[in-house]
Amino acid sequence: MTTSTTPAPVAPARPDDVAHPDPRPRGRGAARRREGRSGLAMVAPALILLVLFLVIPVLLAFGLSFTNARLISPNPPRFVGLDNFVRAFTADPVFLRSTINTFVFALVVVPVQAGLGLLLAVLVNQKIRGVTAFRVIFFIPVVTSIVVVSILWKFMYQEDGLVNSFIDTLTFGAWQGTAWLNDPSTALGAIIVLSIWQAVGFHMLIWLSGLQTIPEELYEAARMDGASPRQQFANVTWPGLRSTMVFVLVTITIAALGLFVQIDVMTQGGPVNSTSTLVYHAVRKGYREMETGYGATISLIFFVLVLIVALVQRFLTRDKD
Repeated sequence: MTTSTTPAPVAPARPDDVAHPDPRPRGRGAARRREGRSGLAMVAPALILLVLFLVIPVLLAFGLSFTNARLISPNPPRFVGLDNFVRAFTADPVFLRSTINTFVFALVVVPVQAGLGLLLAVLVNQKIRGVTAFRVIFFIPVVTSIVVVSILWKFMYQEDGLVNSFIDTLTFGAWQGTAWLNDPSTALGAIIVLSIWQAVGFHMLIWLSGLQTIPEELYEAARMDGASPRQQFANVTWPGLRSTMVFVLVTITIAALGLFVQIDVMTQGGPVNSTSTLVYHAVRKGYREMETGYGATISLIFFVLVLIVALVQRFLTRDKD
């Protein structure tokens, strides 16, 4: 006996099913578009500020650097080509002196401030009594206005100021005081000391935050292997601070190359321009002497130099692995 089965009838496809086989892809695409619009709305304020205060000023400076524009002048700006750049490198000794001062300041401040900040961070990272008070003391100059600090140190650097009185006491009167900011041989050095003192507490805290991310187990293993404190620092601490080191170097370099406030408050360029920097010289030419075109040229040269320094620093601190 055989049985026969007949297949169940299949309902014909409806036109709506053919036109829209699965609504889910369309839903996912709409969700992605909504997420994209939300993300764009969140970054829009930052993008607007970036364009207004970075992109547009750079473009304006680039355009003005090829003109003889003045801040207040009845005559319209005139295109002068590369005359401003030629003037900067061949006919403006203050520009060359300002460039040298800027890089001398950075070459001294960057390693000294980074090294001193690391040393202080290692010291205040010890588990000893009263260490929090030391951290606060070192950080107080950072939260104090740099203008106020500069004014105070300007009085301290006077011939009858606190610095000379302190040195006179230490040497029992054998050393005669000097007007630090009025001497071309000491003016820039005096500002270097002030700048390191004022900002070292900030980088101490950055180093300290990096030290606290290194697992204690690594130090325990190093001590079990008989490593000395110096070997622990070289093989555990320093490798663990690599990312912190890059951040510290970048922030100090940017601040050092942009030196302006201390110069403007304390020396106004110093005797025979011994403390003039590129930023100060650009502001002096662009605003005080109203040579907007030439000031824009100095600013553009400064921008290119900082970019080159940043690229070199990035190459030297890159991950070689």
